[in-house]
Order: sequence, then C-alpha cells, then structure tokens
Amino acid sequence: MTSAPLPRVRWTSALLLAALGAGTVRAGRRLRAVPVLPAAPPDAAGLPGAAGWRLLTAPGVEPDAATFLAARAYADREGLRVLDLLPADLHTERVLGLLRLVDPAGYRQDRLGEGRGAGFAVLVAEEVLARAGVEPGGPRPEPAELMALVRRLKEYAAGATGLAVAPDLSRGRTAGPPGAGAAAARARVAELRAQGLPPGVVSAAQLAGLALLAGAAVRQGRWGAAAAGLYWAQPYLALGGPGSPLRPADLARATAARPVRSLCGAVRTGLAAAGQAGTGGPDTAAVAASYRAGLAGGTDRFFEPRRSDCPWCGSERLAVRVRVPDLLQGKPGRFTLERCGDCGHVFQNPRLTPEGLEFYYRDFYDGRGGEGAGRVFGRLGGAYRQRAEMLLPYADPASWLDVGTGHGHFCNAARAVWPRTRFDGLDMGDGVLEAERRGWVEAGFRGQFPEYAEKLAGRYEVVSMYHYLEHTRDPLAELDAAATALTPGGFLAIELPDPQSRMAGLLGPAWLPWFQPQHQHLMPAANLREALADRGFTVLAEEHGRAHQGNDFFGAVALTATRLGPDPDRPWGPPATAGARVRAGAVRVAAVPCFAAAAVLDALRTAAARATDGGNAYRMLARKDTR
Repeated sequence: MTSAPLPRVRWTSALLLAALGAGTVRAGRRLRAVPVLPAAPPDAAGLPGAAGWRLLTAPGVEPDAATFLAARAYADREGLRVLDLLPADLHTERVLGLLRLVDPAGYRQDRLGEGRGAGFAVLVAEEVLARAGVEPGGPRPEPAELMALVRRLKEYAAGATGLAVAPDLSRGRTAGPPGAGAAAARARVAELRAQGLPPGVVSAAQLAGLALLAGAAVRQGRWGAAAAGLYWAQPYLALGGPGSPLRPADLARATAARPVRSLCGAVRTGLAAAGQAGTGGPDTAAVAASYRAGLAGGTDRFFEPRRSDCPWCGSERLAVRVRVPDLLQGKPGRFTLERCGDCGHVFQNPRLTPEGLEFYYRDFYDGRGGEGAGRVFGRLGGAYRQRAEMLLPYADPASWLDVGTGHGHFCNAARAVWPRTRFDGLDMGDGVLEAERRGWVEAGFRGQFPEYAEKLAGRYEVVSMYHYLEHTRDPLAELDAAATALTPGGFLAIELPDPQSRMAGLLGPAWLPWFQPQHQHLMPAANLREALADRGFTVLAEEHGRAHQGNDFFGAVALTATRLGPDPDRPWGPPATAGARVRAGAVRVAAVPCFAAAAVLDALRTAAARATDGGNAYRMLARKDTR
C-alpha cells in the first residue's frame, strides 16, 4: 500500500504567504500600540484654553472642546509638542498605509524618523510653528497638506512628536476612501508625495504585487489560492480583532472589495502620476535657464590646472586610479582621480575650482535634491549612534562641534547617547542654520572651518568630522583647525571612505565612495594616523568593519542606472523628450531586480566586513596631547 503524495510546495506562494502573514501580524501589533486619548478631565471647563497651542484640522473635521482639552492634557503629560489625532473611524486602507510607515511603539524615540499623520487633525505648540516658519492662518489645509506639515513639524520637535486615537473625533466628509474620479487619483498622488513617497513607484509596486498574486492563484494551486485569500482578508485580520483602538467604518466593504479597489486605485494613481510628470514648480524654467547660462562656456573653467605632485607627500609618482563622469546628478563633465605611488593618497586631479564645486554641489543637498538627501541622512540612525558610542569608554563631553554637519542629523541622533552634551555644528551650506532653528544644534556656524578656528580656539572637548575631510580642498589645514578648536586632552573623531577597500577595484567607476565630483581626497588610514601624530594627537581607537557602509552593490546599481537612464527632467540637461522618458522608465523597471540582488549582496558583504574588520570606510578616535 502506497501513501498519498504530499501536496507540492510552491515556493513563490509560500514566500507570498510568509510576507503577507508577517505584514498582517505587524499591522496588528502596531495598531495595538497606538495610544488612545483618555476622556477629558472632569474639571475640563477650568483648564486653560488654547493659549500656546493650535489645533489644525482638515475641511469637514469638527473636533469638540472635550477632544481638544483631552489632546492638550495628554500632550502636556507626555511632554509632546506635536500630536497627530486619528479619528476612530479612519478608513481601512488609510489605517493600513499609516501602519506600514510608522511603528507607534518607537515613533517618538526615533529622532530621525519622518513625521507621519492621518491628515485629519494635529495639535501643535505655537513655538514649534514659529520655529518652523508656519503661519497657521488662512484656509483649512487639505489632508495632503496636513501630512506634509506633520513631516516638517517633527523636524522641529524630533523627540516630542506623537500620534493618538481621538475616540470622539470623526473623519466627517474629509478624505474618504479612494474614489473612481480623477480628483480622487490626484488627491492620492498628492498624499503620497506629502509622505515622501514617489507615486509612480508605489503604483508600479502595487501592480507588480497584484500581478504576482494573481499568477500564483491561477498557476500554483491551493498555495497560490491561500496567498491570494490572505491578501483579500488582510484588512479584517489586521484591524478587526478585539481591543482594536480603531474601528474603520468601511472595514467590511474594504475587505470584500479589496482586490478590485487595489487594482483600480493603483492604475488611477499611476496614470495621475504619469500625467503630472515633468510639471515642476513655478521656478523650474528659471532654474533651467540658470544652468544653461552657467554651461554656455563649457566646463573647462570649473577645473584648476593639473598638478604634477601628490598634495599629501609631494611625490611625483602619480597614476590614474579612475576616470568617471558625474554619476550622482548627471551634470556635464569628466573627473579624474589619481593615486600616489609612494603614500597611496588618492586625489582629484585636476581638482575643481571653488566655482566648480558650487556648480556641482548645487541642487544635491538642497534645492532640487534636498528632500532626497535629507531622507538618506535620516536613515543612518544606526551609524550615527555607533559614531557617538565610540567615545563612551573615554569621556563624558560637555561640548561637541560637528564639522560638516549638514542639517545636523548626527547631532540630533547623538543626543540619545549624550543627552547632557552641547552640540554645535559647522558647515558651508544654509542647512546648518536650519539645524539651529530645528534645535538639532545649539549653535550653527556657516563657513569654512579653518576660517573659524581661531574664534573657536580651545572651546570644544570633542570635534567630529564624519565623511567631511574627503570633501575638503586641504585636509591638512582642516586637521590644524581641529587641533586649534579642541581643549587640551580633547578628542577628534573622524570617519572616511577607505580607498584601499577591495570593492574599489572590483566595482571600478561604479564604486560609490569615489563620489565624483564631490570627493577631493581619499587617504589611507596610515596617512591619517601619521598626520594626526604630527599634530600632537594619539590615536585611541580605529574601526574598519564597524564603519563599513553597506551600499557597495546597491550604490553601483544606482550609479549605473543614473548613467544609462538619467532623469529627463533634470534642469541642467537637454529638454525632456518622450524617448528620454521612456528610456528612463525602462531603466528603472529593469533595475528593480538588480536592486533586490544588490541588497542581498550588500548584506553578505556587510557581514564579511564586520567579521574581517575590513570595509569601505574607517573611523578613528584621537586625543589631543596635553603637553
């Protein structure tokens, strides 16, 4: 007698089941972590009114006085300055979307996390509005505008922003579920952009996921049907359990019609996003005209004459290490990095003039590219914490200057490690002044570090330079400035790309840390140790594996995709054509599986870097001698 064969496992369906199951459990766990406003105190009538606070609501949302007072009492008790209020009958897909983006359990503690809200009502301290430059008067903001506002306000209340369910707050007639009209699709596109999400990519990902589910359901038997069924029932499974703080009014309808709604919504969103492609703000034409004027005479004037000797040791044994175009933004120009045969120093030769640096930095960290750069920096919280923790065995500093601070992301994150330390920041861009307004640094200095050195002499117990020296025209002068600004016995913390990384040779021009044209110098660790010793520093700690940035393969795919399919709407490029848009779109689609594979390879590479203490970057901590 033979036993019946076991049902064949379909791995695609099994993976879909695992992913959907994990997502369902995660959504339920996060939902249960959303706090609920307690009822207004019995003596609510005797509490202070709106002094010092504003409750901003979308059209159709009419909170009563009890809800306002309960929200204010909760914010005061929890030490919050921004509180997003969720209606108890919030629509199903909006709840699921919010829970995909935010983990309520760690939302407040994540100082670098993006602000998230439902787009209905937000309680804000007036001093936060003032620092953020927000005038609360005028027409009521639409849901997308409120979502964008919460993202902005969290930057000014990094550790004091929260969300909560307001049981008596109704969504009213605002922001209903996705409709069938063009207006609803445009609203969805606006909301995705307000949350920092690219609508076209989100739509494409949804359609790809639905196609994968449909294929599994049709071709992979009971396993595929189980995966499709779990997707169908996911809203009810995640949100319909006992004790849920939210009870979406449309939960039954949204669950029953989910596949159709999701398909139609993704298609409409994609079409609406495509229809808006290439439509920039009112200053787009002016920006493009400015770039055309700047490039009218070519790029030769952006470069100094080539030098024949090494700027680090003076040797004339130079060899070309790599030649690359601008793979970061796709601006015109070609850049050469040369390596010294004696000391191993790698430097840009010919290097950019100050005018050239201004041209190639423009719209990267601010302007057109500011939001994307801020998002990348905001996701480096783990690295920032490791940098801050490197000092733990050696000191408890009262004062810290972060040079090259940008918008102050490191200082903001490092407060979780050093809450009593005063953090100041210095940078060339306006971002350092914004960091001061946000409260991420106590004082922001805008300018060149060597020019500030004497003014800051002996003021700081710690000076940090994280991925800064490689951007400077004269790294040795920057080290001199650090020695001047430090107190005797103070500490200098540095992190740099490692030009001796094996990945530099493997990936060639696509190795991200070359970062041309911004990186002017890449110095081996031995060179930096010697330069520090010459300036009276003793190296206390050096890390290579822990400093590794897990982006070698992902960065290579991104740079290659930029080279093959540049953004057709870049203002420094030729006017966008239909062919350029199709090419860029095709490259992005083709790059998706490459990015997935790169993420796996980077995870393996990071594990190897940690195990062997050999990565693509290194950190040093040095103490200034007291003699």
